[in-house]
Amino acid sequence: MTRGILIAGNESTLLSAVAAEAVKRVESYVSAVIPNRFPLPDGVQPAKAPGAARAIPISWNPGSPISSRSLILAAENRLGRINDALLICAPPAVFKTAGSLAPEEIEILVNDHMKGWFYLIRELILYFRRIGSGSLSLAVPEQNAVEPKAAGSKNIQTDILGPSATASFRCFANGILASAVNEQFLTMGFTGSEAGAEGEFASWLFKIVDEGEKKNSGRWHKHSKYGFFK
Repeated sequence: MTRGILIAGNESTLLSAVAAEAVKRVESYVSAVIPNRFPLPDGVQPAKAPGAARAIPISWNPGSPISSRSLILAAENRLGRINDALLICAPPAVFKTAGSLAPEEIEILVNDHMKGWFYLIRELILYFRRIGSGSLSLAVPEQNAVEPKAAGSKNIQTDILGPSATASFRCFANGILASAVNEQFLTMGFTGSEAGAEGEFASWLFKIVDEGEKKNSGRWHKHSKYGFFK
C-alpha cells in the first residue's frame, strides 16, 4: 500500500521544505495550505512548495469544523489511507497595532491561525484512533520575526500575529503530547527550525517520522545548527 502523507500549514519556507522531503518518499501527497490573507512585508516573496506538481491540493477553511472534517475525508479518499499527518505552524508576520486591526482582520487571525489547528488536530486524532495507527507531527519554528524600525516614531508596529499564533499552537501541542502515551498512534512535536536551515530541519523531521519509534512519541524534538536534541 502506498504511504499516505498529509501536509497542512501556513504558506512558508518551512512548509516548502517539508513538501520537498515528502516527494522523495511518495509519488504524491495531500496538501492543505492556510493562505496568507495579509500583505507580505516589503522584500518578502511568497513561498512556493517544491514538488507542487505532485501535490494533491485540498481546500481547507481552517475556521470551520465541517471543513476540517471534510479535509480528512477527502485526503483519505485520495490517498486510500492517511499514514502520516504533518502540521506546520509558521504564521506570517502581521505588523500592525491592535487599534489598527479591522474586525474582519481579527476574525482571520483567530480563525485561520489559532482556532483552525484545534479543529484539524481533533479530527486527525479521531481518525488515527479509528484506524489504530499512524503518526501526527506538530512542527513550529523557534524564531521571532524581526520587528520593523520606525526611527523617531513612538508608534512602532510589532508582529501581532506570529508570537500569539505560535504560542497558542505550542500550548495546545503540549496538551496533546502529554496524553500521547495512551494512544496507539505516534504524536511528536518538532521545533528549532532556523531561517535558512529549513531543508535540514525537514530532512531531520522526516528521519524521525520514518523511524516510527514509540519512544519518540509524546515529546518535543528540538533541532539547531549545532545539532539536534531528542
